[in-house]
Amino acid sequence: MIIDTHCHLDHRDFYDDLDEVIKRALDSGVEKFIIPGASLEDLPRAVEIAQRYDSVYFSVGVHPYDIASFDIDILKKYITHPKCVAVGECGLDYYRLEGTEEEKLNEKKQQAEVFIKQIELSIQYKKPLIVHIRDASHDSLEILQQYASSTLGGVLHCYNADSQLLILAKKNFYFGIGGVVTFKNARKLIEVLPKIPLEKLILETDAPYLTPHPFRGTRNEPSYTTLIATKVSEILNIDENTLKSITANNSKSLFSF
Repeated sequence: MIIDTHCHLDHRDFYDDLDEVIKRALDSGVEKFIIPGASLEDLPRAVEIAQRYDSVYFSVGVHPYDIASFDIDILKKYITHPKCVAVGECGLDYYRLEGTEEEKLNEKKQQAEVFIKQIELSIQYKKPLIVHIRDASHDSLEILQQYASSTLGGVLHCYNADSQLLILAKKNFYFGIGGVVTFKNARKLIEVLPKIPLEKLILETDAPYLTPHPFRGTRNEPSYTTLIATKVSEILNIDENTLKSITANNSKSLFSF
């Protein structure tokens, strides 16, 4: 039993063979899938996929790269759907900031404003958060701690191995571990991984991105969650089936499905 808590099945890379992709995952032991909300353009397709497959769920949200299209009314339109389990992926991403220092600062402020609006939405509708953080740990932590007592918690998607974020485990935040843990340059994540409480660990692929070894460079898909589970169980020196069971139960507890 295993759950892929973050896979972009609404991505164009899966337009031609989604049935086969889901079947391979189910055959490999993946029980459930969550399509994170990244852009409003793809949201209707995510909803349609979740309605078509019993094992697929979705969340509503806007990625920090897509804040220009943010429309909270559209998110509210879908958030009450019975298969909507979260808000996000939302957060801060400073990796691609460009322009003058003033322009960069303005972009950071805009990202923070949209992030906070989605946090408030999650509080209003009692949904956990799927949080995206890249090169913005300090600012993200400040915002999340401000709202931690009011939120249902959430998951730090593709956890970036920044140890300062581990404090969020005490605030009902979980840590999503994906294919990066299998990379040769994942030393920092491998070092931090044992510090994450087992009861706060969940698995994800981020398909079609971040394909785990040995398939790196090809399209990622949910069936590869098993490769991530194998690597994590090796690092933590825990039985693989036990790890799958723990992370699946953690996912069910967080997303209430």
